[in-house]
Amino acid sequence: MEAEIVLDYEDSAIAKAVARAVSPDNAKTPYGLTVKTVCKEQKVITRIECKEKLSTFIATIDDLLFSASIAEKTVQTTARASKQALKPVKEK
Repeated sequence: MEAEIVLDYEDSAIAKAVARAVSPDNAKTPYGLTVKTVCKEQKVITRIECKEKLSTFIATIDDLLFSASIAEKTVQTTARASKQALKPVKEK
């Protein structure tokens, strides 16, 4: 079984952050499972190959998408917090 998952972002900085966040999941995989993530411009591309159980394949895709979602939310929250920190403080 094989899958290629492409996540497209508004800018390359977000794509790089998401790719870095999900890449540790690629380091150690069970026998028969290969996961490779790359960042190309504004896209995060993950290729998954599984020679074992369908349940392993589905769980890997689920883990990837969950990790990407958390990374996206973290980037958005950090960006909002940075904007708030840069606003001038109003004196009373």
